[in-house]
Amino acid sequence: MKPKSLIPTAAIEQLILNLRSQRVILDADLARLYGVTTKVLNQQVKRNAARFPADFMFRLTAAEKREVVTNCDHLKSLKFSPQKPLAFTEHGAIMAATLLNSPKAVAVSVYVVRAFVKLRRALVSRRSLRTKLGQLERTLNSVELKLGEHDQRFDVLFETLRELLDEPEDAPKPPIGFLTETAAS
Repeated sequence: MKPKSLIPTAAIEQLILNLRSQRVILDADLARLYGVTTKVLNQQVKRNAARFPADFMFRLTAAEKREVVTNCDHLKSLKFSPQKPLAFTEHGAIMAATLLNSPKAVAVSVYVVRAFVKLRRALVSRRSLRTKLGQLERTLNSVELKLGEHDQRFDVLFETLRELLDEPEDAPKPPIGFLTETAAS
């Protein structure tokens, strides 16, 4: 029987952001996952600064902080904070868990890594598929013999596949509240 996850990987994936072309998790979210306060996490990081090179962690700029607070509802408490949050890459999140050394931090770090790896695999497979699609399209375009109506169908197929490979837009959110009988009519 498979043991129950402390925190579902999907829930952790929701916390991973794309900043400066890197997948990161902010200090507030990482601290919450590891069961400590953000202050405790940041103190440990500060005391062990040599363990966190630039590719493990970086501090957000004011503009990045505004963007994150605007786009992530769960981070609205950061809006009035004078501090700029720290962003941890996959390696930085693991290093933070080793510093905290609590049983929960060690256990949750496994799920954090799994979430990062799952997102990386999805990104790599999308790139690979996009490359193969481009190769196939170039091959078909270089064939001397044109297939008439089939060419148009291939064009539609390639366009549809490209749309599927593009990053999905956020789905429109349903309205909040209740519909009355007069509004529903």
